[in-house]
Amino acid sequence: MPIRLGVPELVLILVIVILLFGVGRIGKIAGELGSGIRAFRDGLKSPEEKAEEKKPEEKNE
Repeated sequence: MPIRLGVPELVLILVIVILLFGVGRIGKIAGELGSGIRAFRDGLKSPEEKAEEKKPEEKNE
């Protein structure tokens, strides 16, 4: 039996999560999750790509 979540169920889950953790803590968790994902993406890049990002862009005039 598959579980199907509609909009009312998702809203109820969101309200329960906010009541348990509070708005401030959820924002902190989301920020840490975002920085973790960013670090993971940076770790997947090759050393050449990292060196290219650190170079300032040369302007052709």
